[in-house]
Amino acid sequence: QVQLVESGGGLVQPGGSLRLSCAASGFIFSSYFMSWHRQAPGKERELVALVTTSNTTNYSDSVKGRFTISRDNAKNTVNLQMNALQPEDTAVYFCKAYRAGRGVHWGQGTQVTVAS
Repeated sequence: QVQLVESGGGLVQPGGSLRLSCAASGFIFSSYFMSWHRQAPGKERELVALVTTSNTTNYSDSVKGRFTISRDNAKNTVNLQMNALQPEDTAVYFCKAYRAGRGVHWGQGTQVTVAS
């Protein structure tokens, strides 16, 4: 059974940092692209950051230079280090696993709120 479990969300002040983690199980983690997405109230879900099977990373323009995605294939985890957080980063953050021909898996999401 495929599972993606996010953790690390919470309330942080503007300018602060959070580290999200996604623990994966039930599939061959190293063979999947992993990504973080977010969805703010009333908005579409959007890609935040992606890491490929060869550790190539890609970021949305809105988080480039502030967020860092990393994967640990030995621990089946993907992390998102978020620095210099701003109120517009407030959203539910979701972990996603993708492999061509094998489909897509989503986690349940973790809330990140940036407010003073």
